[in-house]
Amino acid sequence: MITIKEIARQLDMSTTTVSNVIHGKTKEVSQETIERVRAYLDKVGYVPNLAAQNLAANQSRIIGVVIKTRKDRYMNILSEPFVSRILGVIEQEIREAGYFMMLYISEDMMDILNKVAAWNTDGLLLFWMVDDDALRVYKRYRKPVVCVDTYISREVIHQFEHSFVNIGLEDEKGTYDAVSYLLKLGHQRIAFLSDDRSGVNRERYRGFCRALDEAGKEHGEEDYFELNSGKDGIYESMAQLAKRAAGYDAVLCCSDVYACIFTKALERAGLGVPTDISVMGFDDTIPGAISRPAITTVHQDIEKKGELAIGTLLRMIQGESFENDQIILKTSIIERESTCKR
Repeated sequence: MITIKEIARQLDMSTTTVSNVIHGKTKEVSQETIERVRAYLDKVGYVPNLAAQNLAANQSRIIGVVIKTRKDRYMNILSEPFVSRILGVIEQEIREAGYFMMLYISEDMMDILNKVAAWNTDGLLLFWMVDDDALRVYKRYRKPVVCVDTYISREVIHQFEHSFVNIGLEDEKGTYDAVSYLLKLGHQRIAFLSDDRSGVNRERYRGFCRALDEAGKEHGEEDYFELNSGKDGIYESMAQLAKRAAGYDAVLCCSDVYACIFTKALERAGLGVPTDISVMGFDDTIPGAISRPAITTVHQDIEKKGELAIGTLLRMIQGESFENDQIILKTSIIERESTCKR
């Protein structure tokens, strides 16, 4: 490959001038010179050696994005509306900042630890870490780390040496507000539908219980509608839960996707939504908005969450520190067609 030095010799210019044009630093370069250099670059098919540039700058210009998931829960996590939407925002922000995104998805924590230890990335975004998972990654990685929707104890956070920031949501309050909304509509018996009670879903279930407790409504384990694992298991359990739902006024689902699927299961079971039973979702994603009936939901600003996540990480890469280790976004109720007064 032709070098910058050889290009400068051929054009009778300094290597600094040629390098500035190649790297877009053209403030002090005349338009005529810029055009001459670019024309020659096109002629010889010059491609900048990014690896060499990054090595010289001691940076890879790569941001790692790691999603910890459960194989029995997601067949293809990228098909989840929330995931695809927030990753789209993150990729765009990374690209516009002059970086590249490297994505890795695994249910095996040791696999994740081994991968990030070998990566030459400038920073990591970690999704849905639980317990001490994020701390284990940080201790192996030792570079800037930002978490998304991660719930870990204050004791664990302190071990990050002020290098931990989580971009989260009012998950507990959002569900509390949703149950309060359903109670104001006159619903007396409400169920909570989810696929587990860990991390984000644990906080949402806590909000569900708190709202019923404060309203003086009795509730118990029978009011938790748990989905089975895997794609087939989810659809099978939806059908079974739809039959159980006959004794309820409303069901609050942990996501819009589940709310949409459950609505169809209820209709197949002979129950109308919302005439017989109200259904609510969470996240405010496209499936809920275009479903019929459209799903009443708890809104979160997914785009803002993605922008804050990568923006915070890039600032940490530049050496900025953060006193606040939690950036929590607010929620709101979006009322649509799947709920009504009793």
